[in-house]
Amino acid sequence: MKSIERIFESFLWNSRLMVLAAVLASLSAAVAVLYMASVDAWMMISHLGEYISPDLSVEARARLRASTVTHVVEIIDGYLLATVLLIFALGLYELFISKIDAAIESEGSSKILFIKNLDDLKGRLAKVILMILIVKFFEHALNMTFDSALDLLYFAGGIAFLGLALYLSHAAEHRP
Repeated sequence: MKSIERIFESFLWNSRLMVLAAVLASLSAAVAVLYMASVDAWMMISHLGEYISPDLSVEARARLRASTVTHVVEIIDGYLLATVLLIFALGLYELFISKIDAAIESEGSSKILFIKNLDDLKGRLAKVILMILIVKFFEHALNMTFDSALDLLYFAGGIAFLGLALYLSHAAEHRP
């Protein structure tokens, strides 16, 4: 009976290795999103030569500027999403498989990558996701038109809620 229990417990313990699929998929997705954001950045920068053209009207220059700012926000959003996926992959690996020895030995390692438990991983991911939401809000704000005072009030309320979310996330960090 003891040997069956030992075999079952060994199987149960080794089943944690299934998480490697999630780690590899998340890492692959992070590379893909990082690649897309980098291509978007390169394409945006390569089109900036049009901005200096003397043939460009004031209105066309303003549209190009607004479009460029929107692209910058989208690029930041892509890099933040890649960061979330990378932190998720590293966190799952550290929680279920093994500590990352190279990170521990590295002098330049960040404390963001050292994850002790599931709540720690959730907290780190929540902060980056909050930043993504702020960037998305900013992206929508760039294209917003205010037809009434109520629209402006909704916009101000959104900013207030974002500020409150940031405040609460930092307050939770400094809690004893």
